[in-house]
Amino acid sequence: MKKILLHTLACCASLALCSCELFEVDNYEAPGETLRGEVVDKATGNPVLTDQGSEGIRVRLTELSWGPNVQPNPDFYCRPDGTFQNTKLFKGTYLIEVDGPFIPLIRETEEGIPLADESKEMEIKGVTEVRFEVEPFLNVEFVGDPMVSNGKITARVRVTRGVSEEIFREKIEPMGSYDDSFQNVTDIQLFVSYSSTVGYRARDERWSNKIEYSGSEFESLLGEPVTIKSLGTIPSGRKVFIRAAARINYDTPKGSGTRRWNYSEPVEVMIP
Repeated sequence: MKKILLHTLACCASLALCSCELFEVDNYEAPGETLRGEVVDKATGNPVLTDQGSEGIRVRLTELSWGPNVQPNPDFYCRPDGTFQNTKLFKGTYLIEVDGPFIPLIRETEEGIPLADESKEMEIKGVTEVRFEVEPFLNVEFVGDPMVSNGKITARVRVTRGVSEEIFREKIEPMGSYDDSFQNVTDIQLFVSYSSTVGYRARDERWSNKIEYSGSEFESLLGEPVTIKSLGTIPSGRKVFIRAAARINYDTPKGSGTRRWNYSEPVEVMIP
């Protein structure tokens, strides 16, 4: 009987100890370091304008402090103006990569032989700032002011190459499976929204429009104003924002299937 009683008491003590461990306070500090960054055109210093979402500039962090074979942190994305911020990081050394509508910063052959690596390895502690200088595929801008008539916006958009065809080929061809069609401009978009962050992720489908091009059809239009009109009828007395975007037939990262747009500045339009 004594043995049974002692065994029962031991079990109770063990359960009590486990219960205490379950309710222990987690004394790990919450992540509180900040990374601020910007992505700019290497040639001009201008921000690389983008979409606020998975079609925009992807930022990937890998904390190297944990040793080899560590998995990257969850990806996040730039703001429309090409800047980014993450305020919930642990202190440590990180590899910082960005992917977007520009020449890839990390390039290697199909066999995995490194060709270039312009990612950045940095210690993140307190507030850390980083700047990436890149070569955007395209430059997109509005020509003159948009015109409004009967609830429709008419805009003229000019698209030019941000990097020459020769430099594009020089940097992309060694990665393998090169095709001349990679440089073809495939579409121009006119995004319309009530939001100042207008873009693919913040567009009103009733009014946004696009012009698609096949093959090298757009080549003769590079540098020339292209007219594009909004769809539907935007209610009078409203203020909307528009942005133009264009992209080429090349996905970043390679093999991802995501072809990212280069964007214009947003423009505010009053509908009389």
